Amino acid sequence: MLDLFPIVVLLPLLGFLHNGLLKDRIPHRFAGAIGTLAVFIPFLITLGAFNEFNPMERTAPHLVPVFDWIVIGDFKTSFGYQIDQLSLYMTLIITGIGSLIHLYSMGYMKGNKGYNRFFAYLNLFIFCMLNLVLSDNLVLTFLGWEGVGLASYLLIGFDYDKSSAAEAGMKAFILNRIGDVGFILGTGFLFWLGGSLQYLTLQTNLSELSGFANYANLIALFFFIAAMGKSAQIPLYVWLPDAMAGPTPVSALIHAATMVTAGVFLIVRLNFVFFLAPDTSFFIACIGALTALFAATIGLLQNDIKKILAYSTVSQLGFMFLAMGSMSYVAGLFHLMTHAFFKALLFLGAGSVIHALHHEQNIKHMGKLFGKIKITSLTFLLGTFAIAGFFPFSGFFSKDLILEKTYTYGAFGSILWTVGVVAAFFTSFYMFRLVFVVFFGKDNTDSHHKVHESPWTMTLPLVVLAVGAVLSGFFLTPHFFLHIDTLERYFAPVLERGTVLANQMGTFTKHTELTHQVEISLAVFSVAIASIGLLFAYLIYQRKQSPILEEHTGFRKILFHKYYIDELYDVLIVKPYVFLSKGIAFTFDVKILDRFFLGIGGSFGLIANGLRRLQSGFIGDYALYVVLGTFCILVYLLTRGV
Repeated sequence: MLDLFPIVVLLPLLGFLHNGLLKDRIPHRFAGAIGTLAVFIPFLITLGAFNEFNPMERTAPHLVPVFDWIVIGDFKTSFGYQIDQLSLYMTLIITGIGSLIHLYSMGYMKGNKGYNRFFAYLNLFIFCMLNLVLSDNLVLTFLGWEGVGLASYLLIGFDYDKSSAAEAGMKAFILNRIGDVGFILGTGFLFWLGGSLQYLTLQTNLSELSGFANYANLIALFFFIAAMGKSAQIPLYVWLPDAMAGPTPVSALIHAATMVTAGVFLIVRLNFVFFLAPDTSFFIACIGALTALFAATIGLLQNDIKKILAYSTVSQLGFMFLAMGSMSYVAGLFHLMTHAFFKALLFLGAGSVIHALHHEQNIKHMGKLFGKIKITSLTFLLGTFAIAGFFPFSGFFSKDLILEKTYTYGAFGSILWTVGVVAAFFTSFYMFRLVFVVFFGKDNTDSHHKVHESPWTMTLPLVVLAVGAVLSGFFLTPHFFLHIDTLERYFAPVLERGTVLANQMGTFTKHTELTHQVEISLAVFSVAIASIGLLFAYLIYQRKQSPILEEHTGFRKILFHKYYIDELYDVLIVKPYVFLSKGIAFTFDVKILDRFFLGIGGSFGLIANGLRRLQSGFIGDYALYVVLGTFCILVYLLTRGV
């Protein structure tokens, strides 16, 4: 199975080329089936390969070279793949969740004139993301990194005739380019120090470099800046809510299984750098905690159903980076997986609601949908319990593990834990606000439109994802529950070299050991916080249906307008940049540079016009020039005394 991995990457590429080149010649159903199979077949191959990596054995990475890509002197970069526990784990998530989203799209996009083009873009997205997570070197990773940026631009701006969609796609593209500067700088430093960009070679070379620890914090910071862009952390998070301009399956794909997880993956892949960078890791933990809380507060008063889920994604990514910063990489990867299930479920459920209400997205124009679209309502409710962290749903296990590891991390662990708990409370509150308003609250739907359940191509993925949202937490449970650590063992070969290096350099931070009683207390407290959020949402939006919190005055107005961050960026960055660009283009360029160079050209024109008159073609003129020339020569010779 492992040697078949080039096919895993090749099939989405073929799907993209097929649907893209033949988009005007093939029927929609055929294009949708091709696009879905191009992702589902790689999922089956990956599943077979996954079984070869026994968690009880330390299976070594398997390299699959395809061809030499860039060869310049001693520098050589291949187009090759590294199959190990991390890349398989990510590939399973990408192809598994991705194939469900493709199937869902077959029903959601039915009748759309850009149907075939949409599936071509989806396959391109999967192809680029697979290159990102499977590559064996940083150059190919960067190719995939930029590729998902391109694909996200195409998908977010899919309805390019709408200015909002086109602007949102451009916003995502530009903000990610800002973060990508960090990737380039970090890559340059690693090549300078390690002499290679191949991951396994880098690990070996850097482990033999005694002074590497002196550069680790700086290099880790560069790569975290790149992760800030892709994974929407403060201050580069503002593109992700605007990405809702794309069709709902795009939101599910970007938010759940692909692009936003790239930053988390990058940190784990480069764990041998981040283990040696405790200062940068602490900074990552602080940014993650702040992002989790900040985005959760914004989600409290949003009315667009997709925007609420978008800010919940930013917040949940904050939890993942809280885990990355506290060097709890397995906990972060675990939450990445459970989040992929329940966030894909929630976005696709929101799409089903939008589909049922004829593209209505404002939750104030919804209500009493639970009895009308039962499959959508029930699966959405299960996803809400998962993201809120209720036992025994998946979000409880992964979020609780992150909070536990944060609590035991360093001197400031308890402070970061407190921030995370408060963010978890707000998450429960705004998610159940959404549930009570949309599915149980007063019916504010348009009476002219008949509410209907979605077709099976949309409801089947919801059911499968709901099962994952409920059960995936049991892949790794807190030790006090089932006393198993399957994922810990599974990822040990990936993290082993970084752990050994950190111990050698003295930068490894151990987590404080907790008794089972303390672990249970933290878990119970976490569930209690989620329950309080549910209770508050019930009392305000279901029992009393109080409009008090919906009045946008005072601080609530600030929350509703998302702290005016977009407006602040517009005033401080966008408008000055546009003003400077216009000044350069229409003042400096036109009035100074253009006039200068046009003046030089005009001068040569005048000289040429004068010299051109000497070439009149008349013999008499040429005879006169000979006489004048002779006269000038005689005068020169006489004045020199010859």
